[in-house]
Amino acid sequence: MKKKWIAGALSLSLLSSMPYAVTAEAPQKQWTHVNAYEEADGSPFNSEHYNFVKYSKIGGMLQKIDRESKRVTLEETGKSADGYPMYVVTISNPEDKGKYGHYKKLRKQMFKNPQKAQDWIAQNPDFKVPVMINGSIHGTEYIGSDAVLQLIDRFANDDDAETREILKNNILIFNVVANPDGRVDGTRFNGNGIDLNRDFITQSQEETKQTVDLITEWNPMVFLDLHGYVNSSDGKPGLIEPCTPPHNPNYEYDLFSKWALDQAEAMEAEIVGNKANYESDHYKSMTGTYIPQRDDSAGWDDYPPIFTPMYAMYHGAYGYTLEAPTNSWDGVRWANDAVMGALKFTTQNKQGMLTDQIEIFKRGINFDHPYHEEGFFPNAYVLPVNEKDPTVTEKAVNHLLENDISVEKSVKSFSANGKTYPAGTYIVDMSQAKAGLANTMLWDGEDITNDTPAMYDISAWSLPELWGFEAIEVKEELQAKTAPVKESDYAGSLNGKGPYVISNSSVQAVKLVNDLVRAGESIYKGKDGNFYVKTLAATNKSLVQQSGITLEEAVLPVEKEKLTTLQVAILKDGGMNKAQSHSGTKLALERLGFSVTEVTPKEVAENGLRQFDAFLFSGTDALLQYERLSVGNKPFAVGSKEAYDRFKVNVHAFIENGGKYISVGAGGAKATSQLGLTSVKINTGSANSNGIVKVNYSEDEVTAGYKASDIGFVYRPVWFTELGDAKAVATLAAGDFFVAGHWKGNEQASGQAVIVEDAEKDVTLIGIEAGFRDHTDYLFRLLSNALYQ
Repeated sequence: MKKKWIAGALSLSLLSSMPYAVTAEAPQKQWTHVNAYEEADGSPFNSEHYNFVKYSKIGGMLQKIDRESKRVTLEETGKSADGYPMYVVTISNPEDKGKYGHYKKLRKQMFKNPQKAQDWIAQNPDFKVPVMINGSIHGTEYIGSDAVLQLIDRFANDDDAETREILKNNILIFNVVANPDGRVDGTRFNGNGIDLNRDFITQSQEETKQTVDLITEWNPMVFLDLHGYVNSSDGKPGLIEPCTPPHNPNYEYDLFSKWALDQAEAMEAEIVGNKANYESDHYKSMTGTYIPQRDDSAGWDDYPPIFTPMYAMYHGAYGYTLEAPTNSWDGVRWANDAVMGALKFTTQNKQGMLTDQIEIFKRGINFDHPYHEEGFFPNAYVLPVNEKDPTVTEKAVNHLLENDISVEKSVKSFSANGKTYPAGTYIVDMSQAKAGLANTMLWDGEDITNDTPAMYDISAWSLPELWGFEAIEVKEELQAKTAPVKESDYAGSLNGKGPYVISNSSVQAVKLVNDLVRAGESIYKGKDGNFYVKTLAATNKSLVQQSGITLEEAVLPVEKEKLTTLQVAILKDGGMNKAQSHSGTKLALERLGFSVTEVTPKEVAENGLRQFDAFLFSGTDALLQYERLSVGNKPFAVGSKEAYDRFKVNVHAFIENGGKYISVGAGGAKATSQLGLTSVKINTGSANSNGIVKVNYSEDEVTAGYKASDIGFVYRPVWFTELGDAKAVATLAAGDFFVAGHWKGNEQASGQAVIVEDAEKDVTLIGIEAGFRDHTDYLFRLLSNALYQ
């Protein structure tokens, strides 16, 4: 008998045997992580709620299933930003449980000898494929994890023919709650304020790294990401990928497309075929779902590798986002049915699908990309190392390695593109299995403005440009003696007896400065923007070693300013429009070594900013609204006209008393103008415009460490005109300044100011997204420069 699922409960069989500590709402000592009263019952971000399973109950449920089912393996694979455990459940037939290492080894054979792997599966049809199901990466999309719990219970316990057939052919890997913080707090984002489903190129969050580790461990053939909510009244509620154009050119998209639409329609058929089992008429009357690739021409693309399924596709997976229609038990059932449709299709078509997954890796190894223009993929990338500050390249190399990309290091000097590189230079040979992932991380990107009317999210993300390391394309055959790299790890050192200079060259360099100031060292900033230390206590030399930076002897400049520990405040966006718009800048400041205090608009209105040296407004200007606010946004805004007036008075008083005010991005600039802190004209592009731009930086303290002709990143672009007495210290380059991304009408911003300083008060407007999603490392130092100005 199949389990029957009823609204408001997991299942009678599952809950009836649960101990009181798991089912009751009262706090119990048996709960090890969080009690139910500490969790959000719902969320102001969703208009409807149902009695979803609380995170605090999930660990006990999984432990019980693990004890009682021989098919289940339960692991705690990491901690969330707020310290909650992350659970992974793997389910297969009992005789397979001891063979996971063997299966993973077979999967790795796809990268070493793909032809042999294809021949083997042709002769051995009883092989198993891994399928990964990701639950609720957005915390308020509760249905994802609830569907996962139902599926785990079914495949752990049921013994019907359909269940047996699926387990005979598949290994199921469930990432049960991909965002524990969000589920506990009732937020879309994690405890650091990051949307985890935008973090898969950056991988700045522990939750993202955990998912990446699972993907690289198993290399799943199918990846299903359970979301909500996309609804409609046309009889086709919910959404199932594949996506509309544009498709990222680094995919081998022909191999994905061969199966993707058919699998999506199999999921749709399963949902519609079971519509009589749903509770509401909305679901009972379903005729289909919205499948973007089939039903639309643009607007739901798979271009950036920031989304979980899109990232998984670079590892050969058939990746799908599944968006349930409603936040309800019917929504849970919809997700459950969608997964079952995908599993049935995978079981029926595993040989062809796996053969084509392996073909992706074969094309990479053989440098054979039949659907790409010749020269699209370089033969290799050369990554030079700055001997004095190798930290940026070190981060890049380790990032590539953690993503299953092979990196080598030259053991002798070699030549490429007519230039000689020393031993110790890193090389990424593009004849490798995951060449598409390597290239999407290392290429400059492209301008797709004229390719599509709009983009769903970012359209440019180049790691070399936005992290600040060199990745030089080599089109010719590269002759270099190399050795494989397992890890990049540089230790810092001191050359000479001092004084020393710390070049303003990287995030890690600024962090070292702040660490030394905090440790009691006397650090000075010179007019050149670099930092100087006269002597260094023996107890603090370990900080230099840990930094990875080599400090050279230097003469202390005559004109210098001693640095002190700054008290930095940033305006907190608690979740306007389901996002924390300040979180990227906050994390950037923390990575630079600053101690940062979040203050809400209400707190600024009530308490002022007297205890702080600097105040940053980086986020949406909607925080200053007090009228026409949605229910979801009201808790985070300033609240009332009276509170807004006090906020404004307190910020003005802060600046008049010597405080430093810095705004970042379009929202910060518009808020600065609204507060009467600047008279320059604020101009903005469309909300979905973004990309990498050419920027001309003038000589100034704020721009120290940047070249006259350099780059920046914009998101919802902003530029400044009618400057009056204000000083422009950075402008968009004249002419065609747009490097990569999507920005219609960008020509109107050509040559215009993007960083402006007020002539009379300590107010700086940074239009560039210097701390965007903890991704734009190269631009972080604009923030530290402005703070130390």
